[in-house]
Amino acid sequence: MSKKEYLKDKRIYLIIGISIYVIILLILLAFKVNIEATLAITFTYLVGLITMLIVDYIRKKTFYMDFKKKLDNLDQKYLIVEMLQEPCFLEGKILTDALYEIDKSMMEKINEYKAKTQDFKEYVELWIHEVKLPVASLTLMVHNHKEEQNKKLLSQLTRLDNYLEQILYYVRSENAEKDYLITKVNLSKVISNVALKNKDVLLAKGIDFIVSDVDIEVLTDSKWLEFIINQIVDNSIKYSKEKNAYIKIVAKEEKDRVDFVIYDNGIGIPETDLPRIFDKTYTGKNGRTSKKSTGMGLYIVKKLCTKLGHKISIKSKEKEFTCVKISFLKDDYYKVLEKETK
Repeated sequence: MSKKEYLKDKRIYLIIGISIYVIILLILLAFKVNIEATLAITFTYLVGLITMLIVDYIRKKTFYMDFKKKLDNLDQKYLIVEMLQEPCFLEGKILTDALYEIDKSMMEKINEYKAKTQDFKEYVELWIHEVKLPVASLTLMVHNHKEEQNKKLLSQLTRLDNYLEQILYYVRSENAEKDYLITKVNLSKVISNVALKNKDVLLAKGIDFIVSDVDIEVLTDSKWLEFIINQIVDNSIKYSKEKNAYIKIVAKEEKDRVDFVIYDNGIGIPETDLPRIFDKTYTGKNGRTSKKSTGMGLYIVKKLCTKLGHKISIKSKEKEFTCVKISFLKDDYYKVLEKETK
C-alpha cells in the first residue's frame, strides 16, 4: 500500500478535514481572534490531522504488507487466517473475523464432501468385490468346457476382470498411502501371478511370454506392483501383433536401483502420443483405432509408481516395439522417506 493509494482512499476524510478547518478559520475571523492565536490553532489542527493520518497509515501498511507477504508464501491460501497477528484497527479485525468465518464454513463443506466421497468410495469397493465373485464363478465354469465359443467368452471375462481391477485401484489411488506396505518382494513371484492371471488370453492369442533374470528382491508393495505389471502386460496383449507375438520380461540390478523391463513386439506407440501416454483418459491413435483403451490404465500406473517411489518410463516405435521400464530404488530412498515422515 503506497502513500498515494492511501491518500486517494482517504480523500473524502481529507476534504471533510479541510472543510472543518475553513469553518474554524471563518469563526476565528468572525470573532476577530488575533493572528497569533489563529496561527497557533491552525498549526495545532494541521499537526493533529497529519499525525493521525501518519499513525493510521503506518499501522495499516504494516498489517496489509505482512498479510500480502504471508499470502504469497502460502501454497494453501486458506491457511492465511492461522498466520495473521490480530490487527490493532477496526477494519483489520472485521477482515480477520470474516476470513475466519469463511475458512470455517469452507472446512465444514470440505468435511461434508469428504464424508460423502468416502461413503461412495466404500460403496464402489464393495460393489466391485461383489461383482468379481460371479465373474470368478463364470470363469471357472468356462474352464470346465473347452469349446471354441467358451474360449472367446473366457477372453471377455478376463477383460471384464481387468477393468474391475482398474476401477478398484483407481478408487483406492487417492489414498494409496493408507493401503500399501513397503516390504522386500521377489519379482519372480509377482510375475508368476501376472502370468497365471493372463495365461488363457496368452494361449488363445499365441503370445510367447518370455521371462528371465527376475529372481531379484525389490522394496515395494506386492499387491500394488502386481496390479501395475498386470496393466502393462494387459496393454501388451491388447496391442499385440497377430503373428509371432511375444512379451519379454527381464530385470537388471544396478548399484542404486533395480531396472525392471517389459518389452513387446506389438504395434507400438506413435511418437506424437508418447509425451501424453500417462495423461488421464488419453487414448492416443491406437485407442481411437481399436476402441479398446479407456486411457486410465497407464494413468493409474504412473500415479501408483510415483506414490511408491518407483520411476516409470516408456520407449516405443510404431509397428515395431514398446518397452516399459520401472526402476526400483534401493534402501536409501525409503530410509530418507521414513525420516521425513516422522
